[in-house]
Amino acid sequence: MERRSFPLPIRLLVALSPLFPFPLQAHFQTLIPSHEILDVATGPELSLELEFTHPMAGGPRMDMAPPVRFEVLGPQGREDLGDRLEVVEHPDGMRGYRADYRVKGPGDHLFMVEPAPYWEPAEGVMIVHYTKVVVDAFDAQDGWDRLLGLPVEIEPLTRPYGFWAGNLFQGVVRRDGEPVPFAEVEVEWRNDGSVEAPAPAFLTQVVRADGDGVFSYAMPFPGWWGFAALLPGEQPMTNPEGEAVPVELGALIWVRARAPE
Repeated sequence: MERRSFPLPIRLLVALSPLFPFPLQAHFQTLIPSHEILDVATGPELSLELEFTHPMAGGPRMDMAPPVRFEVLGPQGREDLGDRLEVVEHPDGMRGYRADYRVKGPGDHLFMVEPAPYWEPAEGVMIVHYTKVVVDAFDAQDGWDRLLGLPVEIEPLTRPYGFWAGNLFQGVVRRDGEPVPFAEVEVEWRNDGSVEAPAPAFLTQVVRADGDGVFSYAMPFPGWWGFAALLPGEQPMTNPEGEAVPVELGALIWVRARAPE
């Protein structure tokens, strides 16, 4: 795709977004591996990048405190990866993280991060986005539909790798393991700067799950797509000013679509 910049009105909205709660203010915790499929060509090693940002708008990033949990569930069981995290200091002063990992054998690997709660004063909420991504190692194609037992979680009904652009992704929104009827799911593409949004409504797509918590979305072009089901927390948290405030719990999953080469 030809590289294009955002039109001036969109750039102005992004610049003003900290001051006004525009609909484009969709926060997404990212968890992006260097490869979603490992094979002989890639080898067993991959890296993962973590940011808290507005992916379709290209920012701005939010500062990301050290995560509460960072782990992987693979064929050998669950592994704590917290000590592998390295801080990434971005030019805007915001922190992100990266980590390297080497798979030990074939099988699907479910990476998950529970970030530290983030205070969003513009919305008056503490935000916690439980985020996962699935990496297939050496064509095992087994274990991708396992649940991690998170407070809120998206269960993939479609295998979450091996997508062509235009394929349909389908999942179930769950809270405490139970489907959430009619949950609202926000969808954003991790923009590489090649696509411009003609209006703010194009930055974040919104779909509604059915009565069984099932939602569907066809990814129109290649790249990484984030799906975020945002649900109110049942208990308040304390913000940096010491006030009890509402909580936004996010169930996120990232999947990649590819174009034919």
